[in-house]
Amino acid sequence: MERFDYIVVGAGTAGCVVASRLSAQRRCRVLLLEAGGSDRRFWIQLPIGYGRTFNDPRVNWMYEAESDPALAGRQLFWPRGKVLGGSGSINAMVYMRGLPQDFDDWRELGNPGWGFQDVLPFFQRAEELIHVSDVSRDTHPLCRAYIDSCASLGFGFTEDFNGAHGEGVGFYRITTRAGRRESTAKRHLRPALKRPNLSVQLRAHVLQILIENKRAAGVRYQQAGRTREARADKAVILCAGAVNTPQLLQLSGIGPRALLQRLGIDCLIDSPAVGRNLQDHLAVSYFYRSRVPTLNDELLPWRGKLKAAARYLVSRRGALAMSVNQAGGFVRSDGAQPRPNLQLYFNPMSYAPQSGRNRRLLKPDPYSAFLLSFNACRPSSRGHLEIRSANPFEAPVIHPNSLATERDLADVIAGTQLLRTIAASSPLSGFVESEIRPGEAVQSPAQLLQDFRERAGTVFHPVSTCRMGPDPATAVVDARLRVYGVEGLRIIDASVFPTVTSGNTNAPTIMVAEKGAALIGEEHDVG
Repeated sequence: MERFDYIVVGAGTAGCVVASRLSAQRRCRVLLLEAGGSDRRFWIQLPIGYGRTFNDPRVNWMYEAESDPALAGRQLFWPRGKVLGGSGSINAMVYMRGLPQDFDDWRELGNPGWGFQDVLPFFQRAEELIHVSDVSRDTHPLCRAYIDSCASLGFGFTEDFNGAHGEGVGFYRITTRAGRRESTAKRHLRPALKRPNLSVQLRAHVLQILIENKRAAGVRYQQAGRTREARADKAVILCAGAVNTPQLLQLSGIGPRALLQRLGIDCLIDSPAVGRNLQDHLAVSYFYRSRVPTLNDELLPWRGKLKAAARYLVSRRGALAMSVNQAGGFVRSDGAQPRPNLQLYFNPMSYAPQSGRNRRLLKPDPYSAFLLSFNACRPSSRGHLEIRSANPFEAPVIHPNSLATERDLADVIAGTQLLRTIAASSPLSGFVESEIRPGEAVQSPAQLLQDFRERAGTVFHPVSTCRMGPDPATAVVDARLRVYGVEGLRIIDASVFPTVTSGNTNAPTIMVAEKGAALIGEEHDVG
């Protein structure tokens, strides 16, 4: 049995940061455990390759939520990274800190030290390593028509959503460097691998946290068919994400007592909030046939694919070096909104179906078309997840509980109507031949809502299942990310978000990891 100062569970977006920062102190022995394998795969490093990894069980947990009554009884596909770099190795790469008010909300919910001015230095520290690319010069020409149409509706242009004025419309910046995907695995962890005090074990599936006298003493994990144990002298740090972190806590006897007793698991710590408060962004796309060529024309024919590949090989630029969500914004649906309540996306490409396991970004529709999409920034519905059994290899039960509030329903109607308004505004309207989905027959608010129920999907931003807060009855960790009721156990990943941020969640997850590592350093003289 090996001993370490710190055991970090999960080498995803957060875990790579935490392991790197802690192991920078030579006297700290750090073990990093990852259930997946290496991120050195062609389709991971190629930016648009996430269209393949979206469906690849070799790098993806391939979760599926339960049937959701609010979404016409559908079971939504929930991809999560099972690879070095985690979901940051298979995501669409949009880098968005979130709006400053998001973090002020966190502070006002009873989490001192988490307001925007508090967390800003940790965003900036992360951005010293993670390269965020401005790819606006390579976006499709239709993106400019989209932005100009939004401007005609009074939505201002913002140069950088992470700058002083995040509200408005503009071009999304993405985590790439020289045409290749950036991730915390590449920028934080890879340089640290040469350190003798850092041990990284891949394909190591953690089965259980070892709790002794209400202290996290270590973990039990399986690797290459063998069960192993490792001990932590200072702390076990869970960085397994919004799905796997609460799953592992429950498997280890930390969670709602009734659930654990029903499954025959000894309840060591009755923590009712473990797996609760699940939040996510839910989006729908409107499809428009275009009068001018789109990326469909570029990436569907073999000749176009070869041309795009040649450009990429020569210059590391072009469609293959980008995300398909090239433009968008953060806007208010009406003047009564105190801050942006809708996130917008413009995609100069279309592919059907637009969500689910069968999505293929490199096999677009056989005609010129583009997509307009939106999601509510801060949905108020709350879902939950829980283990299905005591078997650590069985996927948890995920209940999104979508559209459970009147506010969320109102955002759906406002968002769908706004998409139509943008498409009907000049100059974009001049490029629209027809609306393909949902089509002109769908007009009334009731019809728009029903279409949303039938076609909307997650944009893969689950958070808050082990949220941070001052009350152990409703939260799992305190403001220093310590698990209530267990010494030597911390959580540093998106599961601790008190509320979902207004935009894409990868950047704030990196921030949480930077701040979490700093908090540990303050207490244990690391750094």
